Amino acid sequence: MKDPQPKPGKSRAREDSPEYLQKRAFYDSLLTIYGRKPVLEALEDLSLPVHKLHLADSNRRDHLIARIEQLATERQLEIAHWDRKGLSRISGNARQDQGVALDLALPHYGSAEAFLQQMPDRPYELLALDGITNPQNLGMIIRSACAGGMDGIILPKKGCAQIDPLVIKASTGTAFKMRLLRCEKLAPTLAQFRQRGARVCGLSSHARDTVTGLDKSAATVFVLGNETHGVSDAVAEQCTQRLRIPMKNGVESLNVAVTAALISFR
Repeated sequence: MKDPQPKPGKSRAREDSPEYLQKRAFYDSLLTIYGRKPVLEALEDLSLPVHKLHLADSNRRDHLIARIEQLATERQLEIAHWDRKGLSRISGNARQDQGVALDLALPHYGSAEAFLQQMPDRPYELLALDGITNPQNLGMIIRSACAGGMDGIILPKKGCAQIDPLVIKASTGTAFKMRLLRCEKLAPTLAQFRQRGARVCGLSSHARDTVTGLDKSAATVFVLGNETHGVSDAVAEQCTQRLRIPMKNGVESLNVAVTAALISFR
């Protein structure tokens, strides 16, 4: 879903008004999922707060669509009907949405900007993902971070895999429980965290210090880089420290999802 934006010519005061900020916070909490089976499973899970169902007019009304409509009606959801082009704008994936999308209003889904404005009054620990393009890896990272009690994951809107059915499946549903903090670009966002006193630690096999030796006295953002190329240059410039996972027997690197698990449970 698109964030509500002030129209040209509107004052900054209007943009910062409590009403606007409340509306923006609500839209930031929306996670749109797509695909008939993921949407059906989400509707069947009464613990998930749902907002709106989107259906393509061209859908053939098979048993899955009938069941989705029935559940949406039972949960008193608004159902919006679209042509195929309109539905693809909602889902963001015309090839795989199967004519169905669902807005979830998740309390832990939001923006890095909002987190910075309402930071916890204790040292927090976040993962930041730089170029993690494999959906399976992203899902497993989310699962490990959720199980290990990390305070959130910073997920750029570009350059990383996004929350899709493959990620949801790999996360075993923890994508709906984990605090996911969206941002446009990672490097400027990390700069903001640095300005607010956080350590930004990049993972590197060549680093001198290890993650096991890092104390937990300060807010920390752990940056995980691309599965092949590692941390990008722009993001590396924002790192205040570099850390490595101590390994034996000549092993040089680990899968990024395994690294995330070791950080989350260290």
